[in-house]
Amino acid sequence: MNGEVSHQMHLLMEKFEADDDLWVGVVAARDNTPEKPVFCAGADLKAMSGRGGTWPKRPGNSGGFAGLVQRKRIKPMIAAVHGAALAGGCEIVLASDMVVASTNARFGVPEVKRSLIPAAGGNFRLMQKLPRSIALELILTGDPIPAEKAYELGLVNRLVQPGEELETAIELAKTITVNAPLAVREALRVAREGVSMEDDDAFKLSNERMGYLSTTPDFREGPLAFTEKRAPKWTGKPGDPARL
Repeated sequence: MNGEVSHQMHLLMEKFEADDDLWVGVVAARDNTPEKPVFCAGADLKAMSGRGGTWPKRPGNSGGFAGLVQRKRIKPMIAAVHGAALAGGCEIVLASDMVVASTNARFGVPEVKRSLIPAAGGNFRLMQKLPRSIALELILTGDPIPAEKAYELGLVNRLVQPGEELETAIELAKTITVNAPLAVREALRVAREGVSMEDDDAFKLSNERMGYLSTTPDFREGPLAFTEKRAPKWTGKPGDPARL
């Protein structure tokens, strides 16, 4: 991952977030070789040690490393992992909301082996998503864990055979997209922000976002479809905060 690839990822994320017809994103490796499968092995160390760098060289919400790890997102992202997800590759996974991994996947942050730290979110996101002692072992030893262990610890949502990770991730996305898109986004927002809040503040945020949803067309469509015993027809049209 170098600066140019990060910039291309940034552009793709911009398009994804702006397109109302796209509800869930999946990030996966392309042209992965069976002999040496790699989801992402992290930053291009040559670029890091030279002038190229590994972050997008553009203003605005570039998203940081890979155009993703620091991005303010409103839509869910699923990582489909085949092979090694190391260093920045692991941090792409950690920045995603859900993970589908093949049995040949492995996850690690070996930065300390190169006198670096997992500066693209690994230091604190591993502590959020894994038991403290396990997270610290990964961070301080730099040694990876296999997919089966990551699944047991809850880092991975679905564990599949090699070659099935992308299809399974898309199927997981489909189970999300049967739901009201704005409700999914607001639920994701409250889940992310509320987890670090005191209860009173979390309830305030939850009630605020529920109030917003009550101004949307889909808020009426959900109960109506239920009473009429039919599948809902979601529009995804935004609400009007002035009506609150």
